Amino acid sequence: MWVAAVQLNSTPEMAANLARAQALVEEAASRGAQLVALPEHFACYGVEADTAAAAQPLDGPLVSRFQELAARLGIFLLLGSFPERAPGKARPYNASVLLDPRGKIIALYRKLHLFDVDVPGGPAHRESEGTHPGEEVVAAALPGQPFTAGLAICYDLRFPELFRLLVDRGANLILMPAAFTAATGRDHWEVLLRARAIENLAYVVAPAQYGEHAPGRRSYGRSLIIDPWGTVLAQAPDGEGIIYARLDYERLQGLRRRLPALRHRRLR
Repeated sequence: MWVAAVQLNSTPEMAANLARAQALVEEAASRGAQLVALPEHFACYGVEADTAAAAQPLDGPLVSRFQELAARLGIFLLLGSFPERAPGKARPYNASVLLDPRGKIIALYRKLHLFDVDVPGGPAHRESEGTHPGEEVVAAALPGQPFTAGLAICYDLRFPELFRLLVDRGANLILMPAAFTAATGRDHWEVLLRARAIENLAYVVAPAQYGEHAPGRRSYGRSLIIDPWGTVLAQAPDGEGIIYARLDYERLQGLRRRLPALRHRRLR
């Protein structure tokens, strides 16, 4: 299966972000991508107040627009994350939605680990001030494909136990949209993604935000697609764009047979 990871420089200007995201999804599909993944905060990214103000319900126009796009293009489409307004919640979720080639929602993941961190050499982040945490681990089989996708978002990358739970639910492909900070990304982004791929013997597709989104808010970029051996199959340069790679299910199965670490686990 051919996959594409889209790298964006989203801002608080939602209409422009959506137009750019749609154009890149269309380009990726025209080049043969069967699954296209957008980054975290693809629809709107600034300070927490900007993101919260852009919140929409799951059945709102944002998701509907991309459901129609996925169906028209006949692709799996990951809406990396957007602020989801939910009944009874004062704050939106940071939600990731996976669509099938008919435009049907096959997975909804709400970010579990919220980024409340004073980044060394960077600004303080308090995601929990404007975002409600999720509560569920989410994996979904891709209809017609031999892959089961496990969903995670950005800061989740630092919690390896989440990825073990995803593997327990059958995941062999991790979809990892992010807006990793420039300060931490230089040292941690690739190292952690490759570690998650290696220790779980799974493919990782990690579409990322790049550049400055608002004063003091800058993302690292360098979107990655990584195979189950930890080999980087594709990496984005600085700027907006698309990277591609082919996911080889037979290679994945072969690696899991020859290195059966997942079967050797004793602490569950």
